Amino acid sequence: MEAIVPKKEWSAAMRINHWATAFAIVVLIVTGFYIAKPFTIGAGETVDKFFMGSVRFWHIFCGVLLFFLFIWRIYMAFFSRFHADWKDFFAWTDWKNFMKQIKFYLLISNEKPEHNYLYGPLQALAYMGLLFLLLLINLTGLILLGAGYDAGWTHLVYVALKPFETMMGGLAMVRWIHHILTWCFILFIVVHVYMAFWYDAVFKEGTISSMISGRVFRRGHNE
Repeated sequence: MEAIVPKKEWSAAMRINHWATAFAIVVLIVTGFYIAKPFTIGAGETVDKFFMGSVRFWHIFCGVLLFFLFIWRIYMAFFSRFHADWKDFFAWTDWKNFMKQIKFYLLISNEKPEHNYLYGPLQALAYMGLLFLLLLINLTGLILLGAGYDAGWTHLVYVALKPFETMMGGLAMVRWIHHILTWCFILFIVVHVYMAFWYDAVFKEGTISSMISGRVFRRGHNE
């Protein structure tokens, strides 16, 4: 007899990576906008002010954190013992299920798309796009960081990435691309949060809580 049963969906490593990435991105967005255009000046003597320095520190700290979280997620895609591997990012190649999901989301059809992979077709395509955004934001961020150093590891990274700076059209263009990518992340966050709540409200599978508990609730045989 079928019943609503809990099913392991996310490993602890995936959940930690997800929330740490979310934290880093939010801090980077807030601090990045302040660095680009400071909107407040604290009262007191100029010599005692270091607010911009503190903001820049947290921006760099979370930027480096995001870089290592990105490397960690790529590693898990190929070497994780859990089922969230690289093949799940290609769920969109199932064109029949892809069209079925589009029709379902557009309320054209009541037929629910099949859950053959960890991600649905549109979800897989969105997350592939997110990985590409993470690659570019890390790349441009490291270039902007290294441009201010003449020695050390940061400078060596900048030297290694100098061809990419030239290919993008120079440091000013790199900064512009970095800024545009920030708005892409904001758009992704809005859509991601909306779809998470929508999916949870429609299917009632515990999609949102699953990123905390690691389990969703689907129909299956109660053992």
